[in-house]
Parts: sequence; structure tokens; C-alpha cells
Amino acid sequence: MSADERLNCLIEPGRTSSNPKANYRNATRWGDLVFVSGKSANGAVGGKAPHGRLGDTLTLADGVAFAREAALELLLVLRDELGSLDKVRQVLDLQGFVNADASFEDHAKVLDGASDVLAEVLGEAGVHARSVFGAVSLRGGQPVILRAVVGVSA
Repeated sequence: MSADERLNCLIEPGRTSSNPKANYRNATRWGDLVFVSGKSANGAVGGKAPHGRLGDTLTLADGVAFAREAALELLLVLRDELGSLDKVRQVLDLQGFVNADASFEDHAKVLDGASDVLAEVLGEAGVHARSVFGAVSLRGGQPVILRAVVGVSA
């Protein structure tokens, strides 16, 4: 099964990436690298709107679900940019930003949700280096935002 087919098993038919809301691109390609802009959950997950703070209004399980959804959005951006996820050679770097209160300490567990989706869809090419950062706020009250650098073939 191709990476595109594996992604299609995880999303609604016909779904594409969301459009940027300002003067920037979803992704910029430079040679064999693609830099993906910050992506977040694009709609409710498990009946919850993508708004809130981990450790306050959202649980660890909510954070993992929102990170998974953000990773799907990131993969949609890559597919739209490349025409096929089969052109992904390696996800090189994933950065995650988690909207959390001061007592929340499971940022890495939240980002595991995103890492798991990338590996599930892309196989070994989805296993990456990563960093996770706690934030006191994120745009639009999003609980999780991801950005990535991806190596691709021509």
C-alpha cells in the first residue's frame, strides 16, 4: 500500500489541506527540502473544538488526538505540494508547540500522537528528529501546532 493510500484510510474522502490565512505558503520547497508552515487541527476532534490549554481545559488524551489531527494536516500539505507522499524521502525534523498550563509536563507524550501518524503513513521515512515546546498561548487558542522540514525526491 502506498503512503497516499495509507493517508486516505485516515481521512475523509476528498479532503485537502487548509489554505493559509495570511501572506505565507503552506510549504516552501528549496531543492530537495520542503519546509512546512505551522499546521494545526482543522476542525473538531472527538467532539471537541481545537481550542484550549493542556492541563487546564484539555487532557493529555485530547492533546494526543489534536497532535494526530495536526499531523494529518501536515501530510495533506505535503501531498498537495508534491503530488504524492511517495516523493517523501525522510521527515527530517518535526517541531511541536503545545499550548499548556504551567503544571503540564507531558508535552512529549502529546507529540507522540503526531510522530505515530507520520510513521504509520510514511513508514521509516516518517521517523524523524523532533523538538517539543510548551507555550502559554498559540494562535487561535490552538492546543497543538506542528512544523516540519522534509527531504523529498525530484
